[in-house]
Amino acid sequence: MASEGGTTGYIVHHLTPLSVGEGFWTLHLDTLFFSAVLGALFIWFFKSVAEKVTTGVPGLAQNFAEMMVEFVDQQVKDTFHGQSKLIAPLGLTIFCWVFLWNMMDLLPVDLLSLISSLMGIEYLRVVPSTDLNATFALSISVFILIIFYSIKIKGVFGFAKELTCTPFGPWMMPFNLLLKVVEEIAKPISLALRLFGNLYAGELIFILIALLPAFLQPLLSFPWAIFHILIIVLQAFIFMVLTIVYLSMAHEDH
Repeated sequence: MASEGGTTGYIVHHLTPLSVGEGFWTLHLDTLFFSAVLGALFIWFFKSVAEKVTTGVPGLAQNFAEMMVEFVDQQVKDTFHGQSKLIAPLGLTIFCWVFLWNMMDLLPVDLLSLISSLMGIEYLRVVPSTDLNATFALSISVFILIIFYSIKIKGVFGFAKELTCTPFGPWMMPFNLLLKVVEEIAKPISLALRLFGNLYAGELIFILIALLPAFLQPLLSFPWAIFHILIIVLQAFIFMVLTIVYLSMAHEDH
């Protein structure tokens, strides 16, 4: 596919999403499609395991599901200091969903693009976490929960007092408010950009490897894929842990 438009054309082709609309109302259909499919896959797997759960010798799927639930539950116990039935399921959902997003980066670069071109689809990006719209949408959802629980636990007055009276006391309200606004806005921005940046860089390296001579590609793609697996798992873990930490901070009522 590199010969179609040279090196630059090949890279641009792989980094261009399938989209409709213009400006703010542009929708990236490939991101929405793969996010929905991977989310449905996550729900189907855990639902099917829950329906077939046994107290006897568990199968491979049940072992994996229980391992994931226990792993996330332990992270919540270690990090979250409030009382909420939402946090553990939310942490499990975020970790598994982001992990599945990231795993799409391990598919051969041209595989799904070739299939889509045979179906008349010119552009296709298959890794949702390399789309800044997806990572920001997920981080903004977490941010909304942070604000919701901050108001729910502390009350409107308590939350307003926290924004205006910390850390330097009520006599420096404007400065306190400025610091708190920056601190709160930095949470979703850092969540979104960290995930996007790491996966975008990984995707770009896979694309550059695909441009090399055929005999070099296996020598470089396999080691990079092994290393990239660590990034895939780590970024999903970081997103989950920071979500739990931020929600734990929102539950703290001083």
